[in-house]
Amino acid sequence: MRIDHAFLFDLDGTLVDSVYQHVLAWKEALDSEAIDLSIWRIHRKIGMSGGLFTNQLLRETGIDITGEKSDRLREEHARAYRRLGAQIRPLPGASELLGWLSDANIPFAIATSGRMETAAVNIEALGVDPKSFPIITRDQVKYAKPDPDLFIAAADALGVPIENSIVIGDSVWDMLAATRCRALGVGLLSGGYGREELRDAGAMRVYEDPADLLYHIDEIGGRR
Repeated sequence: MRIDHAFLFDLDGTLVDSVYQHVLAWKEALDSEAIDLSIWRIHRKIGMSGGLFTNQLLRETGIDITGEKSDRLREEHARAYRRLGAQIRPLPGASELLGWLSDANIPFAIATSGRMETAAVNIEALGVDPKSFPIITRDQVKYAKPDPDLFIAAADALGVPIENSIVIGDSVWDMLAATRCRALGVGLLSGGYGREELRDAGAMRVYEDPADLLYHIDEIGGRR
């Protein structure tokens, strides 16, 4: 049977309940550099590329984030996140959704703005074999979200046209990236963004979490 479409998943807030661990880890990293930024402002940046995150920090705090300081922030965030890793769990229905896609012979991949040093924590929490499908991380592309590079690389790894792919994500950065590469964007509320925010960023459908998506899988072309 010929398969000409695929599902491309974000990871944090989409398959694993890890957004707030990232927020706390970034807060700890910023505090270590005496950069004062409110928790809610950090949350709004989860999912974007590190470069864009740095630019946003510069605009909001007026602090010049040098390359050396940016590296220290990333390293401190990774250390803090690994320490919080035991708290991370799959979102409801995540394992079942991936299992359903496997049984239906529909290819899928993960494309995350995180580097492998933090993505590995989430893959372990998800409880899946990382060799059973492509995992594209920030380490493998020039630009992360909202640039489309991650999703394009994931579709290429599966041998499926990006225009025929369905991008599943929880943030506006996922939806903007999907729009830029002409993929179908589907939003989940499980990362903390609102329904209208996701729709305004390009989501064609919005569901609560992976379990809700699986329940409505036929609406976005999932068929055995």
